[in-house]
Amino acid sequence: MAIQDFGENFDLKKLFHARDVARDLTFELSTLLSPGMNEEDAHKLYKEISLKYPIEKQWHPPKLRLGPNTICNFKDPSIPYTLKEDDIFFIDIGPVVDGHEADYGETFTLGHNPEYQRICETQRKIFQEVAQFWKVSGSSGASLYEFAAKRAHAHGYILNLNQDGHRIGDFPHHVFFRGGLAECEERVVSNAWILEIHLWDPQKRFGAFYEDILTNA
Repeated sequence: MAIQDFGENFDLKKLFHARDVARDLTFELSTLLSPGMNEEDAHKLYKEISLKYPIEKQWHPPKLRLGPNTICNFKDPSIPYTLKEDDIFFIDIGPVVDGHEADYGETFTLGHNPEYQRICETQRKIFQEVAQFWKVSGSSGASLYEFAAKRAHAHGYILNLNQDGHRIGDFPHHVFFRGGLAECEERVVSNAWILEIHLWDPQKRFGAFYEDILTNA
């Protein structure tokens, strides 16, 4: 069994439908978070609005990071924090829809802080730069993150190399590979991986996180 295989029930249309559900939910939740809320409030809202979507289970617990917690790694505990008028937060969710895994993450801002707005714009830009590099180079996962780290530095940020993406597919992808994208020494194939870009402000005061499917589609 190769690390970039799919299961016999894999359906590309279902994979992208699951991604679209996760993205729609992410953006709906982002509009509901407001000053005065904490992560407990955000998780409560997530559970409530998830009931409107065709979600079967969560293949990973939602990570709803606010303010200074946006620099945290996936398994790091958050410190108590309440959203302010000018603030930053990210949403990272992993629902299963019709037997296929979704994993979508994006960062949002409240107010008009230019530093927060710039890092949010840059997270998407670096994702696209890395995706384009992959399309023309046929790189391994390790090479993609070497390139991503250089692009982050060029934009004035630090790339968190502990958040390096992973397999995706029909549930569960772990039967094929449990490691990170940076551990894939093969030429990375389309639609099998989530590319994660987690940027840190140079002083590590705040961060921005973006993830989506690495695809030629």
